[in-house]
Amino acid sequence: MVRSNLNYQNLVPSYLFADIAKRVAAYKAENPDRNVISLGIGDVTLPLPKPCTDAMAAAVADMTRSETFRGYGPEQGYPFFKDAVRDYYALKGVELGTNEIFCSDGAKSDLGNFLDILSRDLKVLVPDPVYPVYVDTNIMSGRKIKYVNGTAENGFCPEPPDFPADMIYICSPNNPTGAAMDAKKLGRWVAYAKKHGAVILFDSAYEAYIND
Repeated sequence: MVRSNLNYQNLVPSYLFADIAKRVAAYKAENPDRNVISLGIGDVTLPLPKPCTDAMAAAVADMTRSETFRGYGPEQGYPFFKDAVRDYYALKGVELGTNEIFCSDGAKSDLGNFLDILSRDLKVLVPDPVYPVYVDTNIMSGRKIKYVNGTAENGFCPEPPDFPADMIYICSPNNPTGAAMDAKKLGRWVAYAKKHGAVILFDSAYEAYIND
């Protein structure tokens, strides 16, 4: 007999960012003279740099010529792109082999897809506040979630708790607070993960904003 995944019933009625967008739109309509600074979904606010648009135009032009046309790419990414990713991290002192680099359609999809290879009875640890997709993907999989709170007192960078976990989400700089953990604090999380045999899912989407 076909049965539904009842875990979906545990999701909040509306995706958080959609709810925020509705509230912001309503506030703007009621307060047209107010300048609203959005701290919701991270949308772009500036035009794309010319080197980016030039490269995109050149790539599109390649698709119009038989000698440069490409069909479906390699399922784990084009070698030239993986080489560029490897070279980017080499500038930061991180050595990677191209076999360690996987090119996907984005972090949001990966956060759900990655969970498919892990047991559903894992104990999940999520800092709060944080990117809501971490929570929603685990709820849909039926996993139990525990939270550690980021507060003004701890600089919005929570410390490892006194209870065990199997899977830990760390986003640094954090979405949405922007707080970044230093090496000492990250080291305590690594020690905690080693102690409990846990895996850390480290989201570094905003690492380009770290200067120190």
